Amino acid sequence: MTREAEPDAGAQQQPHVVVVGAGFAGVSAAQKLADAGVRVTLLDRHNYHQFQPLLYQVATAQLSPDDVGTPLRNLFRKEHDVAVKEVEVTGVDPATRTVTTADGGTYTGDYLVLAVGAQPNFFRTSGAAEHTMPLYSLRDAERLRSRVIEVCDAADRDPDLIDKGALTFVVVGGGATGVEIAGALADFLNRVLPGQYPDLPAHEARVHLVDHGNALLGPFSEDAHEYAAKVLQKDGVRLHMGRGVQEVTPGSVRLDDGTVLSTRCVVWAGGLKAAELAAGIGLPRGRGGRLVVGQDLSVEGYPRVFVLGDVASLEGPDGDPYPQLGSVALQQGGWAAKNILAEEAGEPRRAFHYHDKGTMAMIGRGAAVAEFGKKRHELHGAIAFSSWLGVHAWLMSGIRSRTDAFISWGWDYFSGNRAPELLDHPEEATVDWSDPPGIPSPRPHDEAAVPAG
Repeated sequence: MTREAEPDAGAQQQPHVVVVGAGFAGVSAAQKLADAGVRVTLLDRHNYHQFQPLLYQVATAQLSPDDVGTPLRNLFRKEHDVAVKEVEVTGVDPATRTVTTADGGTYTGDYLVLAVGAQPNFFRTSGAAEHTMPLYSLRDAERLRSRVIEVCDAADRDPDLIDKGALTFVVVGGGATGVEIAGALADFLNRVLPGQYPDLPAHEARVHLVDHGNALLGPFSEDAHEYAAKVLQKDGVRLHMGRGVQEVTPGSVRLDDGTVLSTRCVVWAGGLKAAELAAGIGLPRGRGGRLVVGQDLSVEGYPRVFVLGDVASLEGPDGDPYPQLGSVALQQGGWAAKNILAEEAGEPRRAFHYHDKGTMAMIGRGAAVAEFGKKRHELHGAIAFSSWLGVHAWLMSGIRSRTDAFISWGWDYFSGNRAPELLDHPEEATVDWSDPPGIPSPRPHDEAAVPAG
């Protein structure tokens, strides 16, 4: 069953582009093409675009889901050439540029753009897929927020549950996502928990960050590594550097040095791999299952099939694949659209060139690191924090989202009151507090939970 709408009679010569995925890359491509009068069908399993860099703030009740999720139909309400379809894509035929959906529908375009994103990479860690909470989608952020609320509520009802890890939070991964969520959780425990749960012994709450490497925020400078570690430790985060996770159970995390942390909330920020759809297309794949593309972002042998963003494997000038960053995806979306327009105009395509505008990461309240320019000028502290706020607000979709975010940030910064965002509490967050067999339950402040060194 084909769900593709027929174009108007006056638009028969218009190319039709099917874009799969409404992340940064997909939305960027659709917007650029629509501005040029190209007919676009945008497919996504959700009817909204999510602003991923701020998901951790939804998870820690700093922002509401509405602040980082923009309805796609509203985003393209003035773009009459863009048709938004909420569907689950289950198959792709690159030869015919046709995708199949879960309900049996098919969509075929003159060009096909695949921007299906990524999924967590658990690296075969025992129990990680079943018992950790990744942070890659708005749904992930809402689930994590619900878990945080659940364990705090449970400990408030029964303080003995602290012995079972109710107030111990473990973050796996020391990259930007791991550092940001660890800092945000520490801020929540230090500033929000005492006001919302006055009967809880907030001093027993702990955040642990575990990473295989010896430095946080690997792509940044050594000064940034030291600054991030200093800020997190000052806020009470315990760092387990040079350590791996051996096993995750419903009630604990076991590290490769034998340390066991009793916890009911494990955040997985340990890496990404290509979305599951990529494995079934039959195209060459690189590291992390990402689809290999040429310099013009198309697939070898299928010049009208483009692959973008987190699912694309494209080597940069240094020989390494471009990182899975929102800025890369955003630029690739616009670049692929320009190459499609060039093709239609009979002009040569151009090789993708990434303009690195800088990298930044939030570490905690009033603390961030940022690097700008070719010489990687680095900022720390309040200046970087202000820059982070401005850049992310500018990138958000719509004036309302920016305004709401600034109001929430200001309210949180000066008052620490996040009560309006502490309402959501779905049943799926409920924890089974029965002890898993054979797993010890040390107090979070005992020596068994203190990182080596």
